[in-house]
Amino acid sequence: MGIRADLDANFDYEIVDEFYDHYTMMVESMEVMIVDLSKPDEYRRSVDELFRVFHNIKSASGYLKIESMNRLSTFVEEVLEELREKNKPISEDTVNWLLEISDIYAKWKDDIQQDNTLSKIRYALLKIPDLDDN
Repeated sequence: MGIRADLDANFDYEIVDEFYDHYTMMVESMEVMIVDLSKPDEYRRSVDELFRVFHNIKSASGYLKIESMNRLSTFVEEVLEELREKNKPISEDTVNWLLEISDIYAKWKDDIQQDNTLSKIRYALLKIPDLDDN
């Protein structure tokens, strides 16, 4: 049984479909927002929007009991909160780290669609780049 079958067995089909539709839209918008974090005139809007995206994924995955997605979303949300407080464009290392994070979420989107088990998180992604190196 894959992730989609597990969700369908434990939650109303409409809730799972709505989650997947919104999740897909959020994942597809991540990359542009992440790249925009390196642009001074786009930084504030992008960091706030990314924070909202990860907060929404955290909330939905918590409700649906998707543990790995919930934990990673919580972790990334905390990093984004720190970036919100710094309020300055981020380094290339941080952009690259966030792009790798977005790749995991894209893979999970495919895992849900194909009813696979969720792909594992590479432990190297849990080491955040130096946020002061900007």
